[in-house]
Amino acid sequence: MSGEKVSYNVADSPEEVTPPQTSSMAESGVDIAYERKIIRKVDFRLLPILAALYSISIVDRINIGSAAVAGMTVDLGLNIGSRYSIVLMVFFIPYIIFELPSNLVLRRVGPAVWLSSIAFSWGVVTIGQGFIEDWRILVLCRVLSGFFEAGFLPGCIYLICSWYMRYEVQQRLAGFYFFTNLITAFSQVLAYGLMQMNGIQGLAGWRWIFIIVSLITVVIAFLAYIFVIDFPDKLLQRSKPFLTVSEVEIIKSRINRDRDDSQADPITWRIVVRHLSDWKLWIYALMFMNLGVPGYALAYFLPTILKGMGYSIGMSLLMSALPAIPGVVVCLGFGWWADKSRLRAPFIALGTLFIIAGLSMTAYSSHHRVRYFGVCLCTAGQLSNVPTLFAYQSNNIRMDSKRSVSSALLIGTGSIGGIFASNVFRAKDAPGYRNGFWAAIGCQFLNLLLLACMTVYFKRKNRQHKEGTLDKPLENHPEFTYTI
Repeated sequence: MSGEKVSYNVADSPEEVTPPQTSSMAESGVDIAYERKIIRKVDFRLLPILAALYSISIVDRINIGSAAVAGMTVDLGLNIGSRYSIVLMVFFIPYIIFELPSNLVLRRVGPAVWLSSIAFSWGVVTIGQGFIEDWRILVLCRVLSGFFEAGFLPGCIYLICSWYMRYEVQQRLAGFYFFTNLITAFSQVLAYGLMQMNGIQGLAGWRWIFIIVSLITVVIAFLAYIFVIDFPDKLLQRSKPFLTVSEVEIIKSRINRDRDDSQADPITWRIVVRHLSDWKLWIYALMFMNLGVPGYALAYFLPTILKGMGYSIGMSLLMSALPAIPGVVVCLGFGWWADKSRLRAPFIALGTLFIIAGLSMTAYSSHHRVRYFGVCLCTAGQLSNVPTLFAYQSNNIRMDSKRSVSSALLIGTGSIGGIFASNVFRAKDAPGYRNGFWAAIGCQFLNLLLLACMTVYFKRKNRQHKEGTLDKPLENHPEFTYTI
């Protein structure tokens, strides 16, 4: 079976997609039911541990917002000048710089070793944040956290996309992101509970938020070393295999008949530079940066916004968690529908409209219920667009080396959205943050424009492919077409 490939084109609309029928697949030696059984094994082994680790990394990263309303701002003097914005911003500088180098190391040392090691490291650093007395030491801790966390999300996306066919991947990314954001959202509730430890061992409640959650990170890091799996082409060489040799060959065969890149191609800095010269990768990254602005803004500033509406600290933290519930429902629903329809752009556009409407309600309505509904609507659009954009860029590239570069560039550039949000949501504008909301809305309109341009370009290239008028094959493969 592994020696035979079944190739088919992926066109730019559901009506034009012509996958092989089940009978023809059977004639080619492909047992669809058996393939699905293997994929379920991969799902259960790969996704839960990565989602658990990423969720706790996000919790570690954004707990500073909960700690701020729990007394850290006063204790460390973060309410003086722009100190709080500086503390938020410095995280992203090493986070952006070390995304790509981390992905290159990941391939060489293996996901289990690398991902568990950096998770353990940032967990230790974040525990230390619970004991600091000077805001400048907090700045140093945030820089170290950004350095260690830099490689985690691009590594996860790179690894997940390496195991699945193009029109299976968004459901998996949505599931990964669903679990992550559900845990992340209710970390606000956990933070409120940990605040009640105020005074135990002479430590303020905000310090226990950092200490307890980061201890959980360290424990999960040890589990990751045991359970995280390698890439398909390396699984039998470096990891204790959970699949047989024939099952691994089936996985590789599926990938080859989808995009013909199951075997990793060599990667050097010259190849990295060549991939970075592809302008499309920068468009995906810019879109992800724009998407990151409302995401980071809500993560860092929502408790403050809700407190400004007159809610107590505890109620603000609780209400910060609840928008994730409708958000993950929309995220999973869009993920299933997008894979079934083999479309991406319409779902990105719809999610972006949700964000624009939600931000506008929150910024301008005088009714607290309408403003809060706006938060829910914005959260739904933002949560659904993250895995959709991951899938959009992954579906429209080939070669393992390019996937490594693209995922790192996407997330690294996306982190600039965190820097942008940290600066446009200024302390002096609290709790309304009107200027910040307008900046976030403007980023979403830019995304709609970029998406429209990419759609026109992809449709034109797919049409030229169909007519045989292309100067060279798309993504260096004669049967590749772009996903709209």
